[in-house]
Amino acid sequence: MSDVYRDKIVVLDENGDEKEFSIEALFDMKDKTFALLRSEQDQNNTFVMQVENTDNGQYLKGINDPSERDMVLDAYEIAVDANPAD
Repeated sequence: MSDVYRDKIVVLDENGDEKEFSIEALFDMKDKTFALLRSEQDQNNTFVMQVENTDNGQYLKGINDPSERDMVLDAYEIAVDANPAD
């Protein structure tokens, strides 16, 4: 089995510490773009964040509403189950 290359990003946490994440997926839902990120420090730690487009570039924004976060994750899982990778 070959290693899959994932794009990596560095995010500053609430304490200003740098955390490295791999981008597992980017997907659109309800006119918004979301990113599924996996922590490089803890492979069991996965986050979903909204991608914000501004004139100055793209930013990641946390999803504070648990029901919206769950809806996005459920939609992603359904899409992956319907279209499994080779």
